[in-house]
Amino acid sequence: MALMEALFGMNQTRALSQAWPGTRDITTPAMQQAISDWYALYYDRVLDNKREEDPCQRIPCTIVAKLQKACFSEYEAEVNGQSAKAEFLSGCQRALDKARKKAMQHAMIGGEAWLKPVPTAAGFAISVVRRDSVAVLARNPQDEVTDMILAEHTAAGGQWYHLLERRTVDENGLLTIQNRLYRSGDRSTIGVAVPLSSLPQYAALEPEYSFPQPVGSIGLAPVRMPMENCVDGSADAVSVYAAAEGIIHAINHNEYLLSQEFDNGRIRVLASEDLLHRERDADGNVTRKYFPGGLFTGLDGSEEQVGITVFNPSLRDQSFLARKTEYLRNVENVIGLKRGLLSDVEAAQRTAKEITSSEGDYNLTIQELWQVWDAADREALRLCDVLGQMYRLCDAAAFDPLEDVSISWGNGVLYDADKVWTETMGMVAAGLLKPELALAWKYDLPCDTPADLSAIREKYMPEMEQLLEG
Repeated sequence: MALMEALFGMNQTRALSQAWPGTRDITTPAMQQAISDWYALYYDRVLDNKREEDPCQRIPCTIVAKLQKACFSEYEAEVNGQSAKAEFLSGCQRALDKARKKAMQHAMIGGEAWLKPVPTAAGFAISVVRRDSVAVLARNPQDEVTDMILAEHTAAGGQWYHLLERRTVDENGLLTIQNRLYRSGDRSTIGVAVPLSSLPQYAALEPEYSFPQPVGSIGLAPVRMPMENCVDGSADAVSVYAAAEGIIHAINHNEYLLSQEFDNGRIRVLASEDLLHRERDADGNVTRKYFPGGLFTGLDGSEEQVGITVFNPSLRDQSFLARKTEYLRNVENVIGLKRGLLSDVEAAQRTAKEITSSEGDYNLTIQELWQVWDAADREALRLCDVLGQMYRLCDAAAFDPLEDVSISWGNGVLYDADKVWTETMGMVAAGLLKPELALAWKYDLPCDTPADLSAIREKYMPEMEQLLEG
């Protein structure tokens, strides 16, 4: 079957869905355009050649980088326990830790990304699926994707191979995967259908496979931005800088105008024609006139005048810079960033109320990102457990991703953990709090039953445990 369609730009998702006749990407045209623009802004691609913009400040890159760094600055995750299942899932957690920055960045750019467990001989590797590489065919009432197509690209032998994978989950949680491989001369077109065996890594794939036990989802853990859709109100998630998209374009246009101002403000020397150098042929005829060293600009019809005139217009850079600073402050307000994170406004220039307000918004923004990754990480580990049992990579021992995984964000922007621990130990010293409960808080351990408290004493307070047993 031939299907020469563009994989990227506005035609991308249409090409993916056409690989399965009768299917349709439910993403609206407005959202498709917005997703393309978010990625274009991040990667500095020009969608409209008529736009007079200079994206040299790379505002989206700065936003994503600063939020990602703040989010994971002191992050730690650990699977509790010493069992074979805990050891297997600890390997999966390490794979998630390697993918977390890339996954969070792509979720911030495109609104949503997915963590895909890929089985290996040693367990699972984690692949990140970008929003601009999928076609969403269906969502349930909880906005979870239940039918989608994703593309994976491989270059081999001077050709590009595109694996299109359709994942569908039914109401019983049973997952079905369909695989189709295409080949083309470049990465931007889907090309023609070829057998899965055309590439060694796909030779073992079945054209269609249904898992024998419920997976409960499409087998991908979503990393989804929490903001409400401000593009078309649909169930699609939006970029972390979606609300500031128009302001970012205005900043780029302002930067373009500022560059033009400096370019037009360069000093010029206006010279009469008698100052031109002349190039002559063998017969002495003038073949070309030019100015020495590129310094002069000639005035036609001015040969009767001699001398030079200096042209040096005044620059209005302060006006443009003030406008740019105001734009950047607006971006901070819209996204919920700390004032000065982009605009470099000194704290001394703000009132105490402004400082508290901007830092509070920023704290809440980081907290929401923590919650996004916390949910994605635990869901990915749940999938690794379920799929691992089916692939016979791990045993069927019980695993609860909420209870058996500890995630710490360190001394983050919301509170100082060292200070809280000092206050907690003060309560223990005063007899107002059991030390077992303090340790349970510090290490995120279960403490609801006497057995839980005994386990804490055995691990962290052996002398007290022995005393109680005696």
